Amino acid sequence: MRSSVLNIAAALALAGLSSAANMTEWKSQAIYQVLIDRFARTDGSTTAPCELSKFCGGTWAGLIKHLDYIQDMGFTAIQISPVVENMEGETSVGEPYHGYWTQNMYAINKRFGTEQDLKDLSAELHKRGMLLMVDVVVNHMAQKFDNVLPPKVDYTKFKPFNKPEYYHKYCNVTEWKVPQNYQECWLYPFGIALADLKTEDPAVSKEMNEWVKDLVANYSIDGLRIDAAKHVNDGFLAPFVEAAGVFSLGEVLTGEIPDMCRYQTKNLLPGMPNYLEYFKLNTAFNGGGFEELADIRNGAASGCTDVFALGAFSENHDLPRFPSMNNDMMLAKNMMTYVLLTDGIPTIYQGQEQHFNGSETPHNREPVWQAGYDKTAPLYVLTANALKVRKNAQKLSANYTESPAETLKVDGNHLCLKKGPSGSAVVFCVTNKSSSGDAYEYDLRGFEPNDEVVEVLDCKTVTADATGTIKVYNGGGEPKVYVLLSNLEGTGLCPKTEPDAPKEVKNSGNVLGMTSKMAIAVAAGWLAVFLA
Repeated sequence: MRSSVLNIAAALALAGLSSAANMTEWKSQAIYQVLIDRFARTDGSTTAPCELSKFCGGTWAGLIKHLDYIQDMGFTAIQISPVVENMEGETSVGEPYHGYWTQNMYAINKRFGTEQDLKDLSAELHKRGMLLMVDVVVNHMAQKFDNVLPPKVDYTKFKPFNKPEYYHKYCNVTEWKVPQNYQECWLYPFGIALADLKTEDPAVSKEMNEWVKDLVANYSIDGLRIDAAKHVNDGFLAPFVEAAGVFSLGEVLTGEIPDMCRYQTKNLLPGMPNYLEYFKLNTAFNGGGFEELADIRNGAASGCTDVFALGAFSENHDLPRFPSMNNDMMLAKNMMTYVLLTDGIPTIYQGQEQHFNGSETPHNREPVWQAGYDKTAPLYVLTANALKVRKNAQKLSANYTESPAETLKVDGNHLCLKKGPSGSAVVFCVTNKSSSGDAYEYDLRGFEPNDEVVEVLDCKTVTADATGTIKVYNGGGEPKVYVLLSNLEGTGLCPKTEPDAPKEVKNSGNVLGMTSKMAIAVAAGWLAVFLA
């Protein structure tokens, strides 16, 4: 990688970006997260067994062959798992199929393909007008661990950091609110030793900066997701992002506003996955209400520098899937609707659109091919429609992505938001009443007087009254997405419509409560965060 003939400016030019516009462009994207080993095989095979703790054969070449599946949903960017060479062999917690157990930073992971395959993936994405985000690991190098403390690590196997002096002396992270502890001690999962890099060392930082600059240039990478960013020293992050020259989402796993927002206010990171909302979303859809979600939205808007650079999500490769907590399809539709249309950069984890329901790692890393890349799946269709709405709103309003969503209604069972200026606004409502929810109606003020409005998920029309209020008819826990009827031209949405009317449902019921299954899944899922 060091012999790169491209400098960072050339790489950005090839990607059609500039460092000044990079962050702005990323705010308008919709990201599909891919765990390479579990998305598509080169030969297209779908029937061979996949033992979830071992390699299953997904490759970059396989991903290229199925880009239509992703792009047809409306995604404009793909985030892929780490691309560098990992340790080999089986451990008591499985094989390094995920790519997060780095051994050689200056070699490509041959399990996923060749250097040319990775370049071909980048080139094909750019040909389609899509962006490539790559996950990078900066906190540690990995080696098999016999679970006898302290870990016996052969540092000579690592490249380039092949001496003990490049690492913190072993201690286990135990104090998750004490920076010195969680930044200098080792993330200690069972079966694998994650040797903690001394990123505050100028030699380590310099090497990392040179490495990432070459990585981005060699493969025309448009963005980074920085794994375990919270666990490296603060001073490392900004120079690393600057060296990369591309927009970066740094993983800061916290539900506390001061803890997360300081990474923006102190200019440590431009963006982060939005864990603040993640926790409140799961509460709202599993026995709680939406009031806490609304509160943390307001808190983040005032505490963070730029909530539009946060990645909205409800699933990723480290966490139990939402349906493992509650398998109700209508709740999943509401969750997806929120993530796809709220403030920030929507990020959907592969298989989410197929309603995969794996719980703790590795069960939340199911191969996508087992669903046959089904484009008729309910959540696939919903995603495609919601992203058409989002794309059209961005087309109609230049500042749509940076327009803060206004809260129109919030209570235990509902959250209704209006995003964008009048004339191109999207009004959407989510509910936690589930598929057994009762039939009812309520008034919602969010439009101009006499506006003709269409609910695009059901293709039903309604006319606002003299105060700009529409009647929302709900039943069976449906999410609602409203836009002006006049704005649908050219979108492919709702070629036929009919007037909305009260719903008729056979069953009625209240919000589904949080189950013991959810509590178990969440508790087990946190270990997975540190395994990969």
